[in-house]
Amino acid sequence: MIDTRRSMAVIAAAMILATTGLAEPAFHVYAPSPASRQLLVLKAKPTAGGIELSVESKVDLGFQGATIAAHPSKAVLYVGSGGGPAGKVPGTTLRLDPSGAVSGQKPFSMKHGTAYLSADRAGRFLLSADYGSGAVDVYGLDDSGSPTQWISGRDEGRKEAHCVLPSPDNRHVYIPYVKGNNALLQYRFNPETGSLEPMTPANAMPPEGTGPRHMAYHPKLPVVYFSNEQHLGVSVYDRDAEGRLKFRKVCDALGADESKAGISSSDIVITPDGRHLFAGIRGHQKAFDLITRYRIGDDGDITLLGRTPADKIPWGFALSPGGEYLFVTAFEGATITAYKVGKDGSLEKASSVPCDKGIFDILAR
Repeated sequence: MIDTRRSMAVIAAAMILATTGLAEPAFHVYAPSPASRQLLVLKAKPTAGGIELSVESKVDLGFQGATIAAHPSKAVLYVGSGGGPAGKVPGTTLRLDPSGAVSGQKPFSMKHGTAYLSADRAGRFLLSADYGSGAVDVYGLDDSGSPTQWISGRDEGRKEAHCVLPSPDNRHVYIPYVKGNNALLQYRFNPETGSLEPMTPANAMPPEGTGPRHMAYHPKLPVVYFSNEQHLGVSVYDRDAEGRLKFRKVCDALGADESKAGISSSDIVITPDGRHLFAGIRGHQKAFDLITRYRIGDDGDITLLGRTPADKIPWGFALSPGGEYLFVTAFEGATITAYKVGKDGSLEKASSVPCDKGIFDILAR
């Protein structure tokens, strides 16, 4: 889910690394664990021969953290819980020191639980989508990046909202609803007030049975990609000048003769150069846990490259700051694994560390 939340500086750094062949500088990976009620802080140190990955610290959250997001310009992270008492769902702001370690923590309360958190592109608001109620909430952020109060929200009478991520121009927000909802609601986002206003049409009307789940914006083109929770694969949508979504195609992850029973898609990320995309497939009822790999053409179209085996139930995805490594949490396999991203879109397992079961989300910075 998290690779789309990066600045132009990060994209420029990735281009420099690609042209020089140098390894990325050391960075950190952050993953909230509902089981231990902690934030796992991993140190990632790329080397000439691979990457060294280790647990640097475990930060007590005081609640079952499920989702994580980063401020676009400040060394601030946000962790939210999947549920709790209405108006008192626990969340916390985490401040990072220059080394990437957590140096401070400040709790805040949320109106609803959260299945997905993101900050708007200007760093003035924190947005949340709740799977249980389907509600979307917007919270104000002060000058330090801390949440202040609930600003606005939407409740369209649907449950199973699964993602909320402002567009690159910070003018639109799209909310996918999975399973029987099979909806993709589109809003104008006011970056000054944080309000969400339905567009016309309000629903982009995904093809029947696709179930868009998580999303990734192309870094250069007005194109959006969704992992399909029900119809396994990736949906491609174009964004017109007014921000409306127009369905382009579905790129299937499985052949027509392969059974889709007991499996579903999870997270999706796109490389900073916009050339490759990765999405997860979870084998809930059988051994079918995979990372699907796609090539992105100059026009934003995608082609399936292949499938890479993953540990049991690949759930949360994040790319390293320079895009050289993909990190994947195994919900049942209890690992966080780093894969080296090849220039051809291949993935090679580079390092893995044991962790708690049940980790949904992950972030690298």
